Amino acid sequence: MTTLAIPGQWMSAANTGRHKLMLNLYMLIVIGHWAEHIAQAIQVYVLGWPLPEARGVLGIPFPWLVTSEWMHYGYALVMLIGLIVLRHGMVGRARTWWNISLGIQVWHHLEHLLLLLQALTGENLLGRPVPTSLIQLLVPRLELHLFYNALVFVPMAVAVYFHLRPNAAERAAMGCSCAAPTKA
Repeated sequence: MTTLAIPGQWMSAANTGRHKLMLNLYMLIVIGHWAEHIAQAIQVYVLGWPLPEARGVLGIPFPWLVTSEWMHYGYALVMLIGLIVLRHGMVGRARTWWNISLGIQVWHHLEHLLLLLQALTGENLLGRPVPTSLIQLLVPRLELHLFYNALVFVPMAVAVYFHLRPNAAERAAMGCSCAAPTKA
């Protein structure tokens, strides 16, 4: 019986007293991931590196990271779990924008699951030479992932903005201390 209460207690703490810490850690992970995609785009479009050599920052010393569908899927799953867990601490306008980000991440996660399943089975979509997501049939992978990450990040950033600057009704409904102090 006690072990069943632990997830509930953890979720409650993640959205009340520890929400600010959890949100900050989550956003640090999100921004770090963004930095990787931006570094890779700079390597291709500014420095003129061939795509196989443009591996972001961590991909230079650890090239397997870029080609690992497990790593990409793992990050998509972490993003999804973070959006679900931290959602309960969002209220009002922040919750609306967080839900938009969550909905987009559900699709992004499914695309990565499709890529992972192809990598595991060796059977690629439509006989393609490499694992291919559905939207990747229309847009190259580098650009697609920049686009997906922007689609998830923008409403998430708007949600965080509203979460840190709630109106009076939202502030009263919040169970955490994330909001900026009110001006006297």
